[in-house]
Amino acid sequence: MYVDADSCPVKQEIVEIAKNYYFELLFIASYAHMTKEQEEMKWKYVDSSKEAVDLFIMNKVKKQDIVITQDIGLASTLLLKGVYVLSPRGIVMEEKDIQTALDMRYLSAKARRRGIYGKGPKSFSEDDRQRFKKNLKRILSKIEGV
Repeated sequence: MYVDADSCPVKQEIVEIAKNYYFELLFIASYAHMTKEQEEMKWKYVDSSKEAVDLFIMNKVKKQDIVITQDIGLASTLLLKGVYVLSPRGIVMEEKDIQTALDMRYLSAKARRRGIYGKGPKSFSEDDRQRFKKNLKRILSKIEGV
């Protein structure tokens, strides 16, 4: 299991759940996001360039791996490799939905270039945290054949 950890709000939940399922876990972050949270977590730090974390993950994953990321572009690439992708808000990303997400991302970027700014993402909530935990457990159970 790989975690795009630069701005992941559910790191502790991931560690707890992965322990219960005996899954190997790697948090990937840029050097600009180094943390002291490393006691029970395995970390890999990569260059601080914009896509370094994404490139590291894309080069390491294989079919049936799990990646936790909120990056839609990365998710779209990983889904083609047969990787399970889950957002920190607990949204399971699937091939049937990814094109819509990519289109929305494109339209938002286009609007921002014209000076139109939305409200931004809603605050991370306890419901998001619970949805994440439920869906991560569901994916892990599916992989284990439970």
